[in-house]
Amino acid sequence: MKRSQINTILREADAFVRSFGFALPPFAHWEPARFASERERIAGILEAGLGWDVTDYGRGRFDAVGLVLFTLRNGRAADLARGRGMLYAEKLMIVGRDRLGPMHRHDVKAEDIIVRGAPGDARLALQLFAPAPDGSIDRKAPVRVPCDGIVREVEAGGVIRLGVGESITLMPGVWHAFWGEGGDVLVGEVSTVNDDVGDNVFEEPLPRFPTIEEDEPPFRLLVGDYARLDAFA
Repeated sequence: MKRSQINTILREADAFVRSFGFALPPFAHWEPARFASERERIAGILEAGLGWDVTDYGRGRFDAVGLVLFTLRNGRAADLARGRGMLYAEKLMIVGRDRLGPMHRHDVKAEDIIVRGAPGDARLALQLFAPAPDGSIDRKAPVRVPCDGIVREVEAGGVIRLGVGESITLMPGVWHAFWGEGGDVLVGEVSTVNDDVGDNVFEEPLPRFPTIEEDEPPFRLLVGDYARLDAFA
């Protein structure tokens, strides 16, 4: 992706989030150089991977395949392993109209996906498959998932649509893809500790983070930029 494209996406994303009265933390609006100058004070932000994330999953077609995220909080895998401490994470996502979040599953993370805001009658659509014993997609078995505490069942590859205030719980192993229907959708995610590097298993091999062509300075840093803060000082 070109940095200029990412900059435009982030400006639009910030406006979309604000339109629903959702306030992001102050560091969401920091200039890139501030991250470099305050790296010691904000070690918790950098280590947890909090902040903006834009991906086209390496497809180069963000309008068709892609996602905008903001990680608000994230615990530690070490705490999860010992069963105590900060065992949770929270994200805010913008799922674009007809923009696919590709089919994938998580081995560790359980997540609640909550529709926080949508224009008009827009819905979040999720296509679901159960996992086969080897973890691959079972294209025959029905899928049972809780939606706001009420179990719903769909056939293999069935689609569940959620409106504002509705949610779905996805346990580890459940395959899912998603997109917005009728408009862009503001989506919350509350989960166990999030590991975007090691806990995303895609149906077809896809990179989780984009390759960025630096055609202009960044408007805001992405979590993937934190490893090279000196470049933005």
